[in-house]
Amino acid sequence: MKDLKSQASKSTTPGKGGLTPEIQSRIGHQLRAMYDDVVRQGVPDRFAELIKKLDAQGATPHVENEGGSNDNNNGRD
Repeated sequence: MKDLKSQASKSTTPGKGGLTPEIQSRIGHQLRAMYDDVVRQGVPDRFAELIKKLDAQGATPHVENEGGSNDNNNGRD
């Protein structure tokens, strides 16, 4: 990480707060490596089961209407 900061302070850095293409590329590679590690971990079994249950219920969520009214005033007059 110190390497990135030292390179960003070089005179090749364009404008205020800009990053050179080399720095952007390095950041991209590091982010991909971290993301790949997360992807390799997989989805925990409990999440997979929850997703299956939600898919089985269908695309439309089931919401009970307690007030018996379809207006959007939440019981206010």
